[in-house]
Amino acid sequence: MKLIINTDGLSKGNPGTAAIGVTIKDERGKMLATISKRIGITTNNVAEYQALIAALQKAIKLGGTQVVIRADSELMIRQLNGRYKIKSEGLKPLYIEVTQLLAKFETVSLKHIPREQNTEADKLANDAVR
Repeated sequence: MKLIINTDGLSKGNPGTAAIGVTIKDERGKMLATISKRIGITTNNVAEYQALIAALQKAIKLGGTQVVIRADSELMIRQLNGRYKIKSEGLKPLYIEVTQLLAKFETVSLKHIPREQNTEADKLANDAVR
């Protein structure tokens, strides 16, 4: 089953109160799951990775075999695509966890999208910090 995943992480203050937002849809656009929760005090980049980890764990539970990941974090997507090095020690374990989760899927597509195309996940993250 192919899943379309949108993720967003945010931090009010960077570092500050952080939250994640995730939507998981099937190929026809039917919403299968959402995640909206606070994750404590952290940075924006850590929140972006935490959102993706939560999304991938949920996708596995839903029985997904193929995933299209859409996120507005250019840094995270380019690190996962191998275009950027991971310089932050705090991101390295999260990067490893994500790559281990991605290995569980038959196919993976990672796409950086503009914030305007990520409004649902962004709203879920913002709702969690209110």
